[in-house]
Amino acid sequence: MAEEQSQERTEAATPKKREDARKKGQVPRSRELSTSALLLLSASLLYGFGSQIGATATDFLRAGLQLSPAAMLDHRDLLRQLVQMAGLALRDVLPLWLGLVLAVMLASVALGGWNFSAKAIAPDFSHLDPIQGIQRVFSRRGLLELVKALLKTLVVGGIGVTLIWAQRGALLGLIQTSPKGAILSLLSMSALLFLVMAVGTLLIVLFDVPFQLWSFNEKLKMSRQDIRDEMKEMDGNPQIKAKVRAMQREMARRRMMAAIPRASVVVTNPTHYAVALRYEASEDRAPVVLAKGAGKVALRIRELAREHGVPLVEAPPLARALYHHVELEQEIPALLYRAVAEVLAYLHQLRLARPGQLPELPEAWSVPEELDRGS
Repeated sequence: MAEEQSQERTEAATPKKREDARKKGQVPRSRELSTSALLLLSASLLYGFGSQIGATATDFLRAGLQLSPAAMLDHRDLLRQLVQMAGLALRDVLPLWLGLVLAVMLASVALGGWNFSAKAIAPDFSHLDPIQGIQRVFSRRGLLELVKALLKTLVVGGIGVTLIWAQRGALLGLIQTSPKGAILSLLSMSALLFLVMAVGTLLIVLFDVPFQLWSFNEKLKMSRQDIRDEMKEMDGNPQIKAKVRAMQREMARRRMMAAIPRASVVVTNPTHYAVALRYEASEDRAPVVLAKGAGKVALRIRELAREHGVPLVEAPPLARALYHHVELEQEIPALLYRAVAEVLAYLHQLRLARPGQLPELPEAWSVPEELDRGS
């Protein structure tokens, strides 16, 4: 029983599962949203540019009917006139058509975002399996899609038929009007038809968008066993481990650099090593290492110390000992108490010294030989 429960897909998809789905081209989409946007923009364009489109259609119709007998026998003249007519149509219609294409593209990515996947366009021969096809048709999703299609047909088709039937008198009256007037009237009727149908499709969109999101989340659901297997895979993946370690090192380095302004002193090698120490008599039992580094990291520590007014003291044996034997956020060992005390005493003398009378650094630091690696 416990094993069956662990196999049931009751858990929400993990971020890795969702990312893998996007790589396969699986994102929520709503065709009804695209249809509604197309109808709404078409109505807006017809209302805004109907007269321009009507004039273009009239000119196109006139140019197509004004053919002389001589021109009909000259294929060059026919080709020239065809190119002129095509240019006339493209001049006014192409920008509107591009606007419609852009609206459909934006509506299609509004739900799941932009996503390109080569796997999504690769052929999948499993779709040719008739048994799987029948299972998809009679599945819960298939039945819901069927209900949605019937609802769309009833709503959109019913609105369209009702509106056309209500305009039947005006449509028959177009026979008695001029071609230009008939074209403008048809465009006005089409704009009204698209607008009303767009409002009808919005009702379907209000149902379809939540349904597509729910269906997509249901499809990606995982069982508890799937989650355990994914965690094992991620833990055993050397690339993921290396990435996690790199992120941890970067976060630790940033925390370390952020702690330098709170340091009491930075002990240097002077160029190879740098170690930042903090000692507050009221808070610390012993000096604590806040930051340490070699090479470029040591250079950055020295730069930050100068920027924030933290004193730098050249004590090569002590810098090496601290770098090699003390970890971050740890107190220094008792063997280095005397050497660090000498540094703090030097700083105290430095603060009390008069201008031009700087104290001298100790000639030898009290660092045990066994701690002075690299000497």
